[in-house]
Amino acid sequence: MGAQVAAQSLRWRLWAPVAFGGGCATYFAFRAEPPSWPLLLFAVAASGGWLAGRRLHLARAWSLCLLMLAFFALGLAVAKLRTDAVAAPIAPALEGPTVIEGWVVDVDSPGSAGARAIIAPVRIRGLAPEQTPVRIRATIKEALPPAPGEPIRLFAILNPPPAPASPGAYDFGRTAFFQRIGGVAFSLGETRSTVLPEVPWRLRLVMKINAFRFDLAKRIVARQGERAGGVAAAMTTGQEAWLDPAEVDVMRDSGLAHILSISGLHMAVVGGFAFFLVRLLVALWPWLALRVSGKKVAAWAGLLAVGTYLVVSGAPPPAERAAITAAIAFLAVLLDRQAITMHALAVAAFVVLLLQPEAIVTPGFQMSFAATAALVALVEAWPRRPKEISAPLPILAVQRTGAWIGAAVLASLVAGAATGPFAMQHFNRSAMYGLAANLATAPLSDFLIMPALALGALLEPIGLGAPFLWLAAKGIEVMLAIGGWTAGLPGAVRTIASAPEIVLPLAFLGILFCCLWRGPLRWLGLPLACAVLIWPRTPTPDLWIGDGGLQAAWMQDRQAVVARPGVRQFAVDVWTRRRGLEAVERPTEGWTCGRFSCAPETSGPVALWWGRRAPTAEQMDGLCRSAPVVSIRTVVRELPPSCGRRLVLDGLDYARGGAVELKREGPAAANRWRARWVSDVRGERPWSRYGAAEGQ
Repeated sequence: MGAQVAAQSLRWRLWAPVAFGGGCATYFAFRAEPPSWPLLLFAVAASGGWLAGRRLHLARAWSLCLLMLAFFALGLAVAKLRTDAVAAPIAPALEGPTVIEGWVVDVDSPGSAGARAIIAPVRIRGLAPEQTPVRIRATIKEALPPAPGEPIRLFAILNPPPAPASPGAYDFGRTAFFQRIGGVAFSLGETRSTVLPEVPWRLRLVMKINAFRFDLAKRIVARQGERAGGVAAAMTTGQEAWLDPAEVDVMRDSGLAHILSISGLHMAVVGGFAFFLVRLLVALWPWLALRVSGKKVAAWAGLLAVGTYLVVSGAPPPAERAAITAAIAFLAVLLDRQAITMHALAVAAFVVLLLQPEAIVTPGFQMSFAATAALVALVEAWPRRPKEISAPLPILAVQRTGAWIGAAVLASLVAGAATGPFAMQHFNRSAMYGLAANLATAPLSDFLIMPALALGALLEPIGLGAPFLWLAAKGIEVMLAIGGWTAGLPGAVRTIASAPEIVLPLAFLGILFCCLWRGPLRWLGLPLACAVLIWPRTPTPDLWIGDGGLQAAWMQDRQAVVARPGVRQFAVDVWTRRRGLEAVERPTEGWTCGRFSCAPETSGPVALWWGRRAPTAEQMDGLCRSAPVVSIRTVVRELPPSCGRRLVLDGLDYARGGAVELKREGPAAANRWRARWVSDVRGERPWSRYGAAEGQ
């Protein structure tokens, strides 16, 4: 054991970013917003304690404990400071439609109801200037959405960012808060051009960059067609407006959806392509190769390529994190250090969390750093290849090809195993043939599609990008064909119910222990790493009612029977996936449903009233006689006697709590239910104003 601990003498510092991330994660786990001063005081005290311990020459173990505590406290304080720094107005839920005037900052991903645009509002009817959000996301029902930089006027329904669809589900409101998006709007008609005051220079610069990206994406789509062009535009510029939702589903079911989102893979390929290309060009010019370090010149080229790609991609948070990681690797080359090491990865993780502490709770950060740490650990453990023995060229070619294929398969297995727990917990799905699909498409995306897109995007503004874009389109067509074939195989996708919230952090720690610890003891982290897979699931609730009481689902024969499945289908899909259930529509027989209500005739768990006006006493009496749980969208002032032993949830309950899961306790005749609201998990935080769980 002593030898195992001694082997970690240079590895303890790798745990400092882990402790820092633990502090960030603990801040986001709070159920109430803490004041700043205790967290700052804790950080100062913990740091002072560590410095005092060094002066007093404490034992190494105690000094390390104090250091980890100091980083944990710093994580808490930095997360709080970041929250205070980005705080911006959040739009209240208005009674009816309003008029929004503002500048189109960017065009976001497509939605089921139309293109989504990010707007910097100048005026919103019904809101004072101090109530106006910095940004809103608007769904615009037009075939051709407005381009970035256009001043527009739209008539729309405005709401605060939506709450999670069920307790513990993805919180778009928190994501929007850190992007300073204070509202979501749904356009009710065509947008119109308008005249607005001049904008600050920073916003003007952002809009010009986004307009260039939008124009480049349009040119790529025009060159390649909407099928391949939509994928190419997303991979190059981050513009997803031309993506076919059906193709996105196919890519997701085949395990290839990560290719559509600009992240670490794309930054590594683009930066690496620029690095090796420039290094080759320097080597081909002997005069220059004798006078400069080709490796360092190539590293500068890699930095430039990564920075340019970050700008062209629109700098979404995952791309920013990937660019930081790639930049640190190239800086290591410039400083004559090894580029890909666990220490470089630790520095990258610390810098990312220092700038974006909210990243610790996002799937992208968790999956990318878990996969990278696992791959670096694999490289560290890989036996050093002895000097090659001279052999005939055909034999060497076969050996090297076999070694390359074996390394690719092993790397894919390791990366897939490291990211699997996060995919299961966050997305509740596992692409059963994802390994095969990724192995088949990796050479295409790494050596053909991404380099061709990089050269095509670079040369397209001067009209010379057509050959490279054509080549990339052919590769994308093959990739989509592989994805479609894989997704069509029997059992291609498996739905996996979410584990309790505490399980994913345990799995993360287990994965990190396996990666950071040296020696056989690292495998002690394996049971924790598998926690998401083996941990018992909590019992499935008997009933789920969506935010606002607009739809419901209940358990029946291991299926989720859904009332009003077409209303806010996204919320229904989220709940059924998180519970590992298959959704089926409510049977038409045995139910009485009208324009504003739906109630069982004989037996059923819930009666729904979704009208904007409160039900009459007679209607309320009928609802209470039909089901043990009654959901009313509006506020109910008085209840008839028949509702005395019924659980009645009304608009006030949904305004306070959001969506709810109900579990029956005791015999059915007692009609006792244990409720778990979204607010029970979300808490009272700056981003926790409640809104309906729309498609996000």
